Amino acid sequence: MPGDEWHAAPDRSGRPGSDGEHAWQRRLGTERRADRFYDEQVLDHLNERMREFVARQEMFFLSTADRNGECDSSFRAGPPGFLHVLDPRSLAYPEYRGNGVHASLGNISENPHAGLLLMDFDRARIGLHINGRARVVPDAELRAVYPELSHETVPGRRAELWVRVDVVEAYIHCAKHIPQLVKAARRTARDWGTDDYKRKGGDFFGAAREAQVRRTRELNGRSAPAHALPQGGAPAPAVEPPPPPDAEAWREEARRALERAQRTAPGGGGRAGGWFG
Repeated sequence: MPGDEWHAAPDRSGRPGSDGEHAWQRRLGTERRADRFYDEQVLDHLNERMREFVARQEMFFLSTADRNGECDSSFRAGPPGFLHVLDPRSLAYPEYRGNGVHASLGNISENPHAGLLLMDFDRARIGLHINGRARVVPDAELRAVYPELSHETVPGRRAELWVRVDVVEAYIHCAKHIPQLVKAARRTARDWGTDDYKRKGGDFFGAAREAQVRRTRELNGRSAPAHALPQGGAPAPAVEPPPPPDAEAWREEARRALERAQRTAPGGGGRAGGWFG
């Protein structure tokens, strides 16, 4: 495994990337391929085609880490343009109401390094990496400099905070392993900012139930059965957990949605898309 060996490596300090990736390139013999990618694909700004790509996206994946390097990944979504390009070297997204944990904001406050991954599964089947330095900015402060920002970033929701990202690297994510996905017709409207437990997903993975069982066992000297005990200490009848999602039903619904989308899409299927110039 690569360890201290990169300290004796030829100086690649002028190249993008980390010492670790340079060590693996040397170990696996991919330095020439990597150099070609660095020279031809890695920019320190968003060119015109990248800016157009960002403006179309309705989602991205966000990676952050705290001051100790403990990392977190998160998903962000909104109408096209919610990830707003401020200029070729910076962009910003509104911080919407979520679960109240604020893991990404906390990490950014301790460590400004952030990575964004934008994926187009539908049109171009291509991705865009944006790495940079992030900071949290109040709405009024950012709007004073960029008055063209939308006041209603999603229907009925106004941002109080934005995360501004100054671009350090921007580069393509190649298409060869990106699946072709087609949007399905929405069965229900999005409930931006809702606190409805079921609309937020409920206890889909059963974590809340496990926590309830764990607390019940702790309160009862670990002698309680797997189902929760009622007030008064008398054992309650066992309550069966909800059945897992029916995978076959999901597949059938996905098949029908795909057929509907193919019938309504221009040309009956995927559309050709461009690459970053």
